[in-house]
Amino acid sequence: IALYLVIMLCFRSLGRQATWPLRLIALSLIAVSLLLEPVRTTVWYGQINVFLLLIILADLLRVDRPKGDNSRGMGVGTGIAAGIKLTPLIFILYLAILRRWRAMFGVIAGFVGTIVVGFIVLPSESWSYWTDKLFDSNRVGAPQTVGNQSIRGWLANLIHTDAPNSLLWGVLALAALTLGMYAAVLAHRHGQELLALSMVGMTACAISPMSWGHHWVWFVPILVICVNLVLRIDLSPLRRVLAGVAGVCLILVAFSWRTYLAHPIWFVNKTVPDAYLIGLFFKHGISWLEWFTVYPYNAVFLCTAIATIVVYRSSNNTVVTGADNVRDTVG
Repeated sequence: IALYLVIMLCFRSLGRQATWPLRLIALSLIAVSLLLEPVRTTVWYGQINVFLLLIILADLLRVDRPKGDNSRGMGVGTGIAAGIKLTPLIFILYLAILRRWRAMFGVIAGFVGTIVVGFIVLPSESWSYWTDKLFDSNRVGAPQTVGNQSIRGWLANLIHTDAPNSLLWGVLALAALTLGMYAAVLAHRHGQELLALSMVGMTACAISPMSWGHHWVWFVPILVICVNLVLRIDLSPLRRVLAGVAGVCLILVAFSWRTYLAHPIWFVNKTVPDAYLIGLFFKHGISWLEWFTVYPYNAVFLCTAIATIVVYRSSNNTVVTGADNVRDTVG
């Protein structure tokens, strides 16, 4: 249900009406999305990332409501999502860059509200978390864990160490943050808010100390964007084909490729007798390609950011942005 709502919200933010053919397309995309490793592991592990994705999109897209900071309470939902899982805090930076102060303070208010509630309901646990557990990123797993799809995980798995160079990680994370935010701002200025929010979400996954595959549910909005471009008859055949190729490549990279290990392994801080594992990052048959297979989601983030920058930097089209006038002029 959450996936369906996410997909329909994405389509509506792209200007499509909720017709029955569109609902059937959304249902089909649910089936496709459930084959993607981020969504499938979200289901398998009982994770909440799809729900957080829904909260953030419903909050910051505000379909059928006044645009910009005129929407009362905008940002509060994202702040609550950040109180549940810290990574949505990155939207504070995005909103600050855009000078959308009301929405930015909404995120802060929602986040602080969750902290207050936490201290009221669970005071000792909250104190332990905010003074100790927060600063121990290894508590959820060692950096050199196959499936850690962050830049830190890429470094750790590539050079086979649980202590990747902090300076190198910091430099690469800063570069990824700059690239992702620049692409997001460009998309926003051209009326592509869904793409902008997806870029910010993927940037958070890239720079986080630990990002499991199921954190990358932001692939779902990207897939919807590709499908929407394919369906747009006002675009040139070449652009529609390129969008279709991009969507297929996304599916292949994020597909639930299965790997079975018929022997004991150390997985997420414990020994298991055998394992059925999914994800391209468990495929290590080609040694010279390991730089890619160990962290394939980086390729999606990087390619999406570069494509966004190339398209909108080379475009002369602009949009009028304001409280009541946001016009989409670029596919």
